[in-house]
Amino acid sequence: MDRTDWWRALDPGLTAPLGEVWIPVGSLGFSGDAKARRRSTLDDRFGVGGWRYAHVVRGEVVPPSVAILEYEASYRRYLRDRPALVRFLVTTCGNVYDYAVENVLDDDYEQPETPMNHYQDISVRRVIAELVDDADWPEVTDTPVEDVSLLDLGSGERHVVPRARGFRGEHLLQIREPDSPGYMLSPAVVPAHDPSLLTAVPDRLEWYHTEGCGHLSVEAFWQTSKVVEARYDRFIESGARRAHPLEGV
Repeated sequence: MDRTDWWRALDPGLTAPLGEVWIPVGSLGFSGDAKARRRSTLDDRFGVGGWRYAHVVRGEVVPPSVAILEYEASYRRYLRDRPALVRFLVTTCGNVYDYAVENVLDDDYEQPETPMNHYQDISVRRVIAELVDDADWPEVTDTPVEDVSLLDLGSGERHVVPRARGFRGEHLLQIREPDSPGYMLSPAVVPAHDPSLLTAVPDRLEWYHTEGCGHLSVEAFWQTSKVVEARYDRFIESGARRAHPLEGV
């Protein structure tokens, strides 16, 4: 028995609980269009169901469904602090999107089938929809559930898409790079609402570090808090790769 096979020398009944133990094995940072490739590589490495994404939030490892509430809360504070921006959105825009117009069809933060994740547009739509029901925001009014032809402010093209609740304008707004019309809503521009969410990863420099509020942004929170967790039985079976479990991912 040694470090290479110690678990195999134990009775299976003794090692069975290790299949219920999850540990963080590293941080990958921004995925972008590498989403599918990374998922495939991790499936090969730890087996389907043997790994998952998680976030470290205020010292606790939580699922993305919990961490995303902090992301949305950051947009909630940002928009509520900027009534002029809200006024622009609800009078000028009919919907918002991230990297593709079809993003307007997604209302869920869980997006297993999309080529890239997009959260900022969903957060903006959700916050504006909340303001419809808030008596302190009389300028944000309810809108019909309908498909409308909207003019994309970035491309000049028209698209027939659902009108987002509370958005009564006639334009489509992309929230992405600094030259996109909706950059003022970029997750690199929006600060994390709670400084206790923020940390730093030494030697990591990603796109959001050089935009907006950099390491203080909600994008920085999302990417630096994100970790890959592996089931411990799958982790130990990976052998010598345990020293660098995310190498090549």
